[in-house]
Amino acid sequence: MPLVHLNDILKHANHHHYAVGAFGVVSLDFLDGVLQAAEASRSPVVLNLLESHFSYYDFDILMPAVLSAARKASMPVAVNFDHGSSKARAEAAIRAGCNGVMVDTSALPFSDNLWQTREVVAMAHACGVTVEGELGYVPGKEGQSAEQHPGELAYTSAAEAAVFVGRTGVDCLAVSIGTIHGRMKGVPKLDYARLDKIREATTLPLVIHGGSGLSDEQYRKLIAHGVAKINYYTGLADVAGRRIRANAVADPDGSYSALMAGVREAVCEESERCIRIWGSGGRAAEVLAQCRPWQEVEHVVLCKAANEMPDMEIASIMREGKEAMQSIPGVRNIRIGQALQADGKYHYCWAVTLSSQSAIEVFQNHAAQQSFARKVFLSVATEWIALDFAEIQPPVASFTASPAKLAAKG
Repeated sequence: MPLVHLNDILKHANHHHYAVGAFGVVSLDFLDGVLQAAEASRSPVVLNLLESHFSYYDFDILMPAVLSAARKASMPVAVNFDHGSSKARAEAAIRAGCNGVMVDTSALPFSDNLWQTREVVAMAHACGVTVEGELGYVPGKEGQSAEQHPGELAYTSAAEAAVFVGRTGVDCLAVSIGTIHGRMKGVPKLDYARLDKIREATTLPLVIHGGSGLSDEQYRKLIAHGVAKINYYTGLADVAGRRIRANAVADPDGSYSALMAGVREAVCEESERCIRIWGSGGRAAEVLAQCRPWQEVEHVVLCKAANEMPDMEIASIMREGKEAMQSIPGVRNIRIGQALQADGKYHYCWAVTLSSQSAIEVFQNHAAQQSFARKVFLSVATEWIALDFAEIQPPVASFTASPAKLAAKG
C-alpha cells in the first residue's frame, strides 16, 4: 500500500505548504538510508532515479529492490524517473515500475520543449503516471553529474510557464530561479519574486532541481513561495563520500565492507535533516489517507486452441505475440503458459502485468495488441475468457504523532 500516486503526494504538499524530498538513489545504502529517514520522520518520500546515474549501476537490477523496499515501507513512497533523455526512456522506466517520469528537454527551444513534453504527458497519463516538466535551464557547476548540465543558467519565465503548463498538461513544473546542479559556490541568489509569479501563473506544485547546498532559511523561503518538491542528491553523495574517506584514513587496509561502514547511516542522517527543514515530517498518516495506492493489475487471458494445432506451433504464436506486445506503454511484463491439466477447459494462458488500472485501456486499444488479436489470436483460439485483477490491499497503517520529529508548518 505505501507505494502511492506521486501526483497525490505533490498535491498534498502543495496544499499544506511543505516540500517532499525527491532523494537520489544510486545504491542499496542510499535506498535504505533514505527510507529509514522517512520511517523515523514519518514522512512521505520520493525515490529519485536519474538517467545520468545509470552508468554507476544497472537500472533494471536496482529497480526491483527499489519497488520491493517501497512496498514494504509504512510511509507513503513514490518512485520517479528523473532527467530522462527521451520518451522511449520514459516508457522503459514505466515498464520497470516508476510511477513518475521527467524527460528533460529544457535545453531545447521553447516550442520543441513544449511538444516533446506533451508527447510524454499523453503517453504517461494514459498509464496513470505523473509527469514533471521543466522550463528554464538549471546548469551544473561542480560535483557528480554536473557535467551532464553544461551551459549557463536560463531563468523560467512566468508567462511562458503559463503557456507551457496549459498546453502540455504536466502535473508539476521544475523551475529555474537561481539554483544549480551539483555543489554551490558562494551564496546563490534566488529569485523569489519570479517564483511567486510562476506560482500565480500555473497553480501547479513547483519543483527545485539542484537542491543541495542551500541554507535552511533559503529552503523555507522556497517552500513559502510555492515549492512542493526538492530534488536532492549531491548532499547525500557528499556525506557518503566523507564517510568512506574517513574510513579509509582510519583503516587504510580496510576491506570493502569496512570502507562502506556507516554510509547508510550518513545518508539517513542527512535525509532526516532535510525532511525536518522541508516540513514533511509527521505527515505520513494524512498523506496515506488522501493518496490513491499505486497498484499494478493483471490482465489474464485463458484460451482453448483448436485441437488440430500442434503445441509447438501454438507456443511459437504465443511467443510472437509476447514479443509484439511487450513494448506497449504500461506493460510491465508478459508471461505465457500452458495448462498442466490436459483435460481442462482452457489449455493456454496469457498473464499481462500492467503498471496501473489506467493502462488496461491503453493495452487493449494499442495497434500491436489489436493486430495480433485480429490476425493471429482469433484464428487460433476457439474459446477464451479475459479477466483483470488487482491485488487486495492490506488495511492502512495508523500512526501516533511524534512531536519531536515534527517541523511542518501549515
